[in-house]
Amino acid sequence: MGRLFSLIVIAGLAYGGLYFYYGVAAKQAIERQLEALGLAALEVERIDYGLLAPASTDSRVSATVHYRGAEATLDIRIIGHPVFSDEVRLELDGLQALRLTIGAGQ
Repeated sequence: MGRLFSLIVIAGLAYGGLYFYYGVAAKQAIERQLEALGLAALEVERIDYGLLAPASTDSRVSATVHYRGAEATLDIRIIGHPVFSDEVRLELDGLQALRLTIGAGQ
């Protein structure tokens, strides 16, 4: 029973590390794609993805990007695995939200 519990804990820690690093790798892939499109001024603030996204080679993420007074949340489909695969393709699925800040004094 103790060995099974230890195995579950080790597997959980390994998946937790993979889950965290998946977000880092996905953010880097999105930033590289934006730079390739000439949109290097956009800043990727946050990536949201499901619990099982690191276990899949076809997942959907939400990326919050920021440019001056505008912020947008984009739905992006990631084909390939940003951690384990050299070939990763990103497809824009849609725009969730667009927020504009006018006259904020910043």
